[in-house]
Amino acid sequence: MVRAVHAPNHPGQIPASFTPDSRQAWVRLLLALAIGSIGGVGMWAVVVVIPVVQAEFAATRGAVSLAFTLMMFGFGLGGVIAGKITDKFGIVPAMAISIAFLGVANVLAGLSMQLWQFVAAYFLIGLGTSATFAPLMAEASHWFERYRGLAVTIVASGNYVAGTIWPPLINAGMEGIGWRATHIGIALICVVLMTGLVLVLRAQMGADKVRNHANAAPPRVDLKLSTNTLTVLLSIASISCCVAMAMPQVHIVAYCGDLGYGVARGAEMLSLMMACGIVSRIGSGYLADKIGGIPTLLIGALAQGFALVFYLFFDSLASLYVISAMFGLFQGGIVPSYAIIVREAMPASEAATRVGIVIFASVFGMSFGGWVSGVIFDATGSYAAAFANGVAWNALNIGIVVTLLIRSRMSSARTGPGFAT
Repeated sequence: MVRAVHAPNHPGQIPASFTPDSRQAWVRLLLALAIGSIGGVGMWAVVVVIPVVQAEFAATRGAVSLAFTLMMFGFGLGGVIAGKITDKFGIVPAMAISIAFLGVANVLAGLSMQLWQFVAAYFLIGLGTSATFAPLMAEASHWFERYRGLAVTIVASGNYVAGTIWPPLINAGMEGIGWRATHIGIALICVVLMTGLVLVLRAQMGADKVRNHANAAPPRVDLKLSTNTLTVLLSIASISCCVAMAMPQVHIVAYCGDLGYGVARGAEMLSLMMACGIVSRIGSGYLADKIGGIPTLLIGALAQGFALVFYLFFDSLASLYVISAMFGLFQGGIVPSYAIIVREAMPASEAATRVGIVIFASVFGMSFGGWVSGVIFDATGSYAAAFANGVAWNALNIGIVVTLLIRSRMSSARTGPGFAT
């Protein structure tokens, strides 16, 4: 059994007025979750509007999917930038910039007259959305000691909460006022609600400073790999699992439209998928504390591949609802598991940088997966080959994780229980 890898509390790091794991910490956590749930809209709005934008601009599915690709690239790049801003100036300035980007970029998306303008606007939306994920998780990790793993996974669930609540609202907006006015409405909602929540968070935090993990405990898992080698392996694994993950998440709405079920049914499936993902994302935090990050990641990867195979053989409306729920329930804890593995197997002084690299790799995998699935559809006229492509990438992920698990077990046998996973 593995205890959670937490940085110790050091005198002088936490203001006397604030106690980790306190009621105030939980209030901050709920505020962070709300901010992430609103700010994560950009990750899901593009998925819902792909079919209508494709028709509007008479474009191919692959060309329209570039909006998702650029959004995810902006999300990954922005996470690095927002993280540096948070480290230097705190989470509030980073969130203020995020709000500005989300407001302006959604208005630009709504005013787009050509497809390239729409795609460019979504790159800016990705930059704005980025501050609501990794930087918020890093900030929340300073508010907890005993429940740090749970707190981080709760904040990480913000984008899944967004995926649950936003798609039906966006679909209703498209039907009522059109996709252009819907984007402008999103801009207003983000600016008003997020500004209010960030101001409340700022008041809750007061003079609280960002803390570091310079004196944290050494790694608990010894894989006999250099940090650079492990980072590369985790990055490749992250890319491969997220290429597979992107197929249902990005194209389920369009897939349902092609099958004749309608965009609204696809939006409902996406919301169901994300709702189940919230459960698995939070549950993965509990599981990783019990068995370690690598076994938790392997369980998630195997389960995700299992769900993808079902998409190949069943396409009735009822079965797609069931499979989408399964997929969400199986894959939600995969991405947070990479951060847990980094904390278990690498020095704490390098954790922020290494987590950022691996998360950026996952973003690349999602963006590439969303784009290549559209290209495969254009080439074959069917999503069957795209689902098969996802299964193949998922198999690569499983192979890497199994290798890491074997190395961890071998190292545990040599060094004793201190490095048990």
